[in-house]
Amino acid sequence: MTEENTSVQRFLNGKGCSQAVLTQFCEQFGLDELTALKISSGFPAGMQMAGICGAVTGAYMVLGLRFADQESSASAGRKKVYEAVAEFTRRFKQRHTTLDCRELLGCNIMTPEGKEIADEKNLFKTVCPNFVEDAAVIVQELIEIDDHKQ
Repeated sequence: MTEENTSVQRFLNGKGCSQAVLTQFCEQFGLDELTALKISSGFPAGMQMAGICGAVTGAYMVLGLRFADQESSASAGRKKVYEAVAEFTRRFKQRHTTLDCRELLGCNIMTPEGKEIADEKNLFKTVCPNFVEDAAVIVQELIEIDDHKQ
């Protein structure tokens, strides 16, 4: 993967955190980039509520593309996705202790005060790229583990 195609570079070039993660992987699962951008556009900044980190939700989307089977409309068909999401979550929390955007950033970016803190500390350029990178790295690790099982 070339440097300009990494999730971090995509994020620093203006894509939302969820978009940066999903678009890094979308084409290998048959999803064109424009569709991936649209699907993931509502998830940055913790779904615009400073909830679960957008990089995490983007990663969950990739895991769905990778691990869901043809019967994913039934619970049994989502079993591998649920397992991958649980493992991703464990690994992300091991690195960052939480999935929550407010806690990760140390402020609520949905309030004027929190947004001002984030801007003053340049969190979107200094802290968020770490979450985007770690989300993509963990997804890649889970894909490689699955590849070796097959």
